Amino acid sequence: MSEKSHPKTAIIVGAGVGGVATAARLAKAGVKVTVFEKNDFTGGRCSIIHKDGYRFDQGPSLLLLPDLFREAFYDLDTSLEAEGIDLLKCEPNYNVWFDDGESFKLSTDVAQMKMEIEKWEGKDGFERYLSFLQEAHRHYELSVTHVLKKNFTSLLSMLRPSFLAHVLTLHPFESIYSRASKYFWTERLRRVFTFGSMYMGMSPFDAPGTYSLLQYTELAEGIWYPKGGFHSIVAALVRIGQRFGVTYRLSSSIASINLTTPNFSNNRCATGVTLITGESMSADVVIINADLVYAYNNLLPHSSTATSLSKRSASCSSLSFYWAMDRTVPELTTHNIFLAQHYRESFDDIFKKQLIPSQPSFYVNVPSRIDPSAAPEGKDSIVILVPVGHLLEPQSTNDGQGLDPKSSQDWDAMISTARSTILSTISARTGCGPLAPSIAHETINTPLTWRETFNLDKGAILGLSHSFFNVLSFRPRTKHADYAGLYFVGASTHPGTGVPICLAGSKVTSEQILADCGMSIPWGMQTTARKTETTEIDKMHVRPLVSNFHIGIMVLVLMILSLVLGLNPLEGIGEGVWR
Repeated sequence: MSEKSHPKTAIIVGAGVGGVATAARLAKAGVKVTVFEKNDFTGGRCSIIHKDGYRFDQGPSLLLLPDLFREAFYDLDTSLEAEGIDLLKCEPNYNVWFDDGESFKLSTDVAQMKMEIEKWEGKDGFERYLSFLQEAHRHYELSVTHVLKKNFTSLLSMLRPSFLAHVLTLHPFESIYSRASKYFWTERLRRVFTFGSMYMGMSPFDAPGTYSLLQYTELAEGIWYPKGGFHSIVAALVRIGQRFGVTYRLSSSIASINLTTPNFSNNRCATGVTLITGESMSADVVIINADLVYAYNNLLPHSSTATSLSKRSASCSSLSFYWAMDRTVPELTTHNIFLAQHYRESFDDIFKKQLIPSQPSFYVNVPSRIDPSAAPEGKDSIVILVPVGHLLEPQSTNDGQGLDPKSSQDWDAMISTARSTILSTISARTGCGPLAPSIAHETINTPLTWRETFNLDKGAILGLSHSFFNVLSFRPRTKHADYAGLYFVGASTHPGTGVPICLAGSKVTSEQILADCGMSIPWGMQTTARKTETTEIDKMHVRPLVSNFHIGIMVLVLMILSLVLGLNPLEGIGEGVWR
């Protein structure tokens, strides 16, 4: 029988970015796909909060690595533009606010960056900045080619010659902070160029140096915002999938993954899912896009792997405030970073003590600054994200100085303390005046609500940590080791967390599934629409290692050396010619 008469079937558990992208890819390949989602909306953390004409991005609010987005849509026979997605460039990238009243504008504008850097580190500082960009560029290009677009199915995958040749160039055994310290000689600029590790849920003092690629893509490719909110990317992928025949079932929680052991084989396999309603549905393959640690501990039989995953280091959580303002706050740009005075100590509170820092660094997003449709006219929508420690089981009292999320302390009190700190910090550093009287409505996400709404283990908003022994072949695999037909896609599996990374992961997982099913991959090696015909003027020419000028210099040097040594370099030439 042909694949067309009896198509393969797949069930995807979870409609996060990785899930909807995988659904569209498999459907394009001819697989009959059904997606189950526990919530009544798609996108997972990449979703929208609406309130009285205000719009807030619940999770991601800045689009990085735009080529990975273009590639995903190109592979699905469309484009961002064709799907009505309008990307707006944020300029400046950020305004970074310090406790001493100073600020620093990060920008793709080289002239702006030259002025900002030379203000603090002089002419040599800007030259060092260009060297930093060069290193970060290598981190970016090598990571995309050899990590994000490759699967690491075993430890042997790390021994690929193409990967091994570049390991040391990626600086995985040094921290982002230590690498930045080589190029930036003031503590101020070291902070400016390392806070981005928060997007990986890690401290800059622990995150591998490789992740300077995040600063690179911001500075070289810019920060973008999809008009209408980040969820417009997810909505477009859902529509594309539906055109290919994907079925979406929202408000449909999964109770367990159905497993069986065939009589003729010792191999166990996934055969479908059972919903909490008792309904059972079968499929040839099952792909889990739910939080990976949650899935191992709640959807699959208890195992040593589940126990081990629960003990792995996780990323941070957050207190996220969504404020509907009855006025605009022009002192704030689209993206703002407020850095703690005690930079390292604040990260240690989060990642080592699992505390809410008493003086936190935090991120402020004003989507209405770049996209007026995010708020009613003359008003602003503001999102504040405060990184905090993830949830832990109750333990003995911690002697740290911050607020302890694992204690029995009242969460309402902790939120109130963090809220007042944020309000006073923004007002004092920007001069915007009191903000509290202008907040018409407030919504809050805490580690507890992140866990309850999205089944995030420990309320960790970015899944498992990205330390060296939690990435590459050490990160949970995209295919279950014991159950055939069971795959994973999302933040805690390879290649890692973040919307563009999960899009890359959907391609890796989809290609693995199609290969295992003996099906052809319906997208090629070319990742974007590029000009294929070149004229003579566009051809690349490699300069010779030695130019005519250098050859002349070498001949001159040889002649001088010959004369110094008493040799006649022209001796015998005439005799040889006329003989």
